[in-house]
Amino acid sequence: MERKKKTGGSKLFLAIRLIVVAAGLIWACIWLSQEGRFGRLVGIFRQLNPLIFIVALAGYIAGQVAVAFRWWILLRTQGIFISLGSAIRLVFLGLFYNNFMPGAVGGDLVRAWYVTKHTEKRFEAVLSILVDRIVGLVGSVVIAVVFYFLLPGRKDIDLAMGSDSFGSLSLYERIFMAAGLIIAVSVVILFVIPTTRRIMQNLWIRGKEEGLKLLQKLGRAGVLYRKRPVEVTATLVLTIALQLATIAGYWLAGRQLGVDVSISYYFVFFTLSWSIGMVPLTVGGAVLVEGSLAGMFVKFASVGAEAALALALCQRIIWMIASLAGGWIHLAGAHLPKDFTLEEGDKTG
Repeated sequence: MERKKKTGGSKLFLAIRLIVVAAGLIWACIWLSQEGRFGRLVGIFRQLNPLIFIVALAGYIAGQVAVAFRWWILLRTQGIFISLGSAIRLVFLGLFYNNFMPGAVGGDLVRAWYVTKHTEKRFEAVLSILVDRIVGLVGSVVIAVVFYFLLPGRKDIDLAMGSDSFGSLSLYERIFMAAGLIIAVSVVILFVIPTTRRIMQNLWIRGKEEGLKLLQKLGRAGVLYRKRPVEVTATLVLTIALQLATIAGYWLAGRQLGVDVSISYYFVFFTLSWSIGMVPLTVGGAVLVEGSLAGMFVKFASVGAEAALALALCQRIIWMIASLAGGWIHLAGAHLPKDFTLEEGDKTG
């Protein structure tokens, strides 16, 4: 019975995410169909040199290999030894699931499931993926903050945001209203409806029992990361470097798409849109990433709406093409247990 409830909840959450994506796509199609925007968008894409697109694609693929290397380091820090090739295959498999498999199982869960099948350190394996995500997010925030102070139009952005008055909320009133509605609905569902309230009570009782065990495991795993500061620092440096290189590729493509602004805007807006895309409101961040990225370029860099949308779509196209490698891995079965190299006894990592 409990399993059916979990399955039902997952399906409902997936349905909501799909509805959000569908609504965003419908709105975009309606917007593009007006005032000749679709024709201008096609004309903008025709300006893109295929060689520049390939360079941007290659940069992104290289970045994903670096992500796999970063995760591989974090796994070894916890004493979990899989081959680098296995880590790369799982990262691209996860990428495929994120972009082409609109299900409840995301790329991170795919990685976690396969790794936990090959080690008794299951909690540590899952934690490595969480830490990997956190390191990626920290890298994005560092880049966004640093380059924000280098933006040519930073003062204009500060004025537009109206940091000195409540009038600034008018710029984001729809976001705040949506967030407030989501929070209100969540509270009603979780604590007002009798059925879900009972579930929350049971979870609270069970949580108290499991909480101490979880904290103990978390503490042991955290100690291992603290004992390996060089490795953890190296993953952060690697993250910042790969994100800078990836965004530089988008900058080259964007210049030909009509988004010819300072690269500082790219470093700030792309990293912020990636962070926004991590919010699980849509599948693979679709619509959310594109909307936030294009919106920031239009609002704060005075870029044409069609050009900004073309850049956002260019990024999504690159993501999907790179994801095809994960599709091949899935079809070929290269992600299956028999293809893993695990060296639990290796203590040299």
